[in-house]
Amino acid sequence: MPSATVVVILSMLLGVQPITTDLYLPALPALTEGFGAPMSQAQLTLTALLLAFGLSQLIWGPLSDRFGRRPVLLVGLTCYVVASIGNTLAPSMDMLIIWRTLQGAAMGAGVMCARAIVRDLYQPLEGARVMSKGLTGLGFVACISAPLGGFLSDQFSWRVALMALAVFGAVSLTLVVLRFEETVQQRNPRALEPGTLVRTWLAIVRNPTFLAYSALSAASYGGLFTFLASSSFVFIKVLDLSKTQYGLLMLSMSLVYLCGTVLCRRLLPRLGVRKTVAIAGSLTLLGGTLMGGLALAGVRSTWAIMLPFYPFMLAHGIHQPCGQSGAVGPFPQAAGAASALNGFLMMLVAFLMGGWLGKHMDGTVFPLTNGLWFWSAIIALSAWTLVQKYGDPARGT
Repeated sequence: MPSATVVVILSMLLGVQPITTDLYLPALPALTEGFGAPMSQAQLTLTALLLAFGLSQLIWGPLSDRFGRRPVLLVGLTCYVVASIGNTLAPSMDMLIIWRTLQGAAMGAGVMCARAIVRDLYQPLEGARVMSKGLTGLGFVACISAPLGGFLSDQFSWRVALMALAVFGAVSLTLVVLRFEETVQQRNPRALEPGTLVRTWLAIVRNPTFLAYSALSAASYGGLFTFLASSSFVFIKVLDLSKTQYGLLMLSMSLVYLCGTVLCRRLLPRLGVRKTVAIAGSLTLLGGTLMGGLALAGVRSTWAIMLPFYPFMLAHGIHQPCGQSGAVGPFPQAAGAASALNGFLMMLVAFLMGGWLGKHMDGTVFPLTNGLWFWSAIIALSAWTLVQKYGDPARGT
C-alpha cells in the first residue's frame, strides 16, 4: 500500500476510539436525565465500553496473528456498525450499557490492528514517526467529535449523536474493504493454541521495554480518561457551560493534542525517543501541578482547568505514539499479541479510574483536578526512569 493510504487507514482505525468516547460526552448529562439514571450508571456507559475494549484486544490480537489483520478488521468494524445502531435505538440505560459494551469489544479490533500494522510495516523508530502521523489523523477526528456531538445533541437529540458513530464505522469499513491490503507476511498457525498464547504473553510482559512504554502509554491515557469521564459534568453542571461551549473546549483540547503529534515527529529524528519523552514528561508534570495547585487555591473557572490542561495534552501527543509503538517494537512476530496487551493495560487503567470517579464525583472540580495531578506525576516518573533505562526501541531491550 502507498504510505499515504497507510496513514489514512491508520487515522480512521485509531480515530474510532476518540469519536466513540468524545462525540457522546456533550450528550451524557442529557442522556442521563432522559433515562432518569444516576451518575454512577451513566459512567458505566463509558467504563463498560472501555473495559470491553481492553479485554477484547486480548482475543483480537492472537486472532489477527493467526488469520491476518484484514479478516479481523472486516468482522470487527461490521460488529461496530451494528452495535452503534443498537445504541441509537436503546430503550433504557441498561440496554444502552449492553450495546456500548458490545461496541467497545468491536472497537478493539480496529485500534489493535492499527498498532500491529505499524509494526508489520516499519522498524521501531520509523514506526513511532508513522504512528504519530496516524495519531495526527486521530487528532482531526477528535477535533470534530465533541463539537459535532454537542451540535447534534443541542439541535436534535442524543440519539442522533450516537447514530453518527454508525456512519463513521460504515465509512471506515468501506475504506478497509476497498483499500486495505494484508500486512501480515507470515501468519502464525499456532497463535491461538493455549500453550503458545501463554508463552507469548509471558515473554511480552517480562520484556522491560514493553513494560516501560506500556507504563507510559497507560498512565498518559489514564490522565486523558480522567478528563473525558468527568469534564462534561464539571463544565456543564458545575461551571454552567452549554453543551456547545463544552464541545468547543474539547475542540481546543484536540487541536493542542494534534500539535503534540506534529511536535513529536519534529523531535524524534533530532533527539531520539528517550529524550523526546523526557521533555514531554516535564510538560505533563507542569500542567498537572498547575491545575491541581489552582484548584487547591480556590480558583474556580473554566480556564483554571483548561490552560494547565493544554501542556498536558501537548505532551500526550508525544507520549502516545512513542509509548504505543515502543511497546510493540520488540515483537515483530507477535505484534498483534503485544499490541493487544498494551491496549488492555491502557483500558484497565481507564476502567479502574472510571470506577473511582463514579464514587467520588461530588459536584466540585476536585475529582478532575486531583486525578490529573496524580496521573501527571506517574507519567513524569515513567518518562524519566523506566523509559530512560529500558526504552531504546531500536534494541528492544
